[in-house]
Amino acid sequence: MLLLALDTSTPAVTVALHDGERVLADATTVDPRRHTELLMPLVTSVLAEAGAGRRDLTELAVGVGPGPFTGLRVGLAAARTMGAVLELPVRGVCSLDVLAYGALVTDPPGEPFAVATDARRREVYWATYDADGARTGGPDVGPADALGAQDRPAAGAGPRLYPGAFARALDPEYPSAAHLAAAVVARAVEILPPDPLYLRRPDATPPSARKSVLAR
Repeated sequence: MLLLALDTSTPAVTVALHDGERVLADATTVDPRRHTELLMPLVTSVLAEAGAGRRDLTELAVGVGPGPFTGLRVGLAAARTMGAVLELPVRGVCSLDVLAYGALVTDPPGEPFAVATDARRREVYWATYDADGARTGGPDVGPADALGAQDRPAAGAGPRLYPGAFARALDPEYPSAAHLAAAVVARAVEILPPDPLYLRRPDATPPSARKSVLAR
């Protein structure tokens, strides 16, 4: 088994390689404006560090969001293209679930918690989880202070951007492809189709057709 995992649903571009027992290599760069430039060089770097080639891969895993339209589609397009070219299965995973898994293995809250990432417009993409990491609400998008999660710790960028809306911030701040790969191997997350989870329409929309001034 050689699983390549990647996620571009947040400002972090993250890639990892897992052999079914451990993470062989991983790399993450935080830059919200350079997802397209960074992703494939990171894939090449991770494969090289592990001494593997693309033809050695047996499956792919990709974070499906929720996340901003532009960044999210970079990772999904890359995973789908590689899957088609290499004839490999592509496993989609909610990126909030990846953060929840990361919180459990790096900063266990020991109580119900939330995950919230930046959705811009003073909103967050969010989900809630029980103490064991099972999702109990969401994913959804809305104002952080309207979630009623002031009594819950939270992972992700949300509690760092809106500290008054959550009890405290948990690590990690961004999804990690290493956590994504480990969660898929451990069957600790729901597997989804590799389709984007936007939750709302993109900011940029095609212009509407102009009405003729001659129309009555």
